[in-house]
Amino acid sequence: MASQKLKDMLNGAIAREVQVSVQYMWQHIQWSGVDHYAVSDKFKEIAVEEMKHAEKIAERLWYLGGTPTTKPAPINVGGELWEMVDNDIKAEEEAMSMYKDIEKLADSEGDPTTRFIFESILENEEDHHDFFTSLKEKRGGRK
Repeated sequence: MASQKLKDMLNGAIAREVQVSVQYMWQHIQWSGVDHYAVSDKFKEIAVEEMKHAEKIAERLWYLGGTPTTKPAPINVGGELWEMVDNDIKAEEEAMSMYKDIEKLADSEGDPTTRFIFESILENEEDHHDFFTSLKEKRGGRK
């Protein structure tokens, strides 16, 4: 069915999705100041979307005969507010790159379902990246 490489990549994607789900939820809780009310709920919304991605990927991995990981990738909440945003931009860029690689591998293995799942998830990740980069640009690119 699916190669071990694809199963390993799906587990890497699950670990990443669990990581950012926790990361963004804690940022939602920790974000403070004037901008808190404008963006805090968006952090929570994105965290929930990321957990749904983890679930969808885990379901696919299980179907392909793999066992979903329960361990997140390292969580980087950040201390200062704009450090959080920098961490989030980096996390989304890493996800977009990883998911494009998964799409290519799924194509090479003749697995259009996995490719379709990651096309949909990639679209969400691009939206998340846009939110974080727009938030940073609003602050004048401040780090």
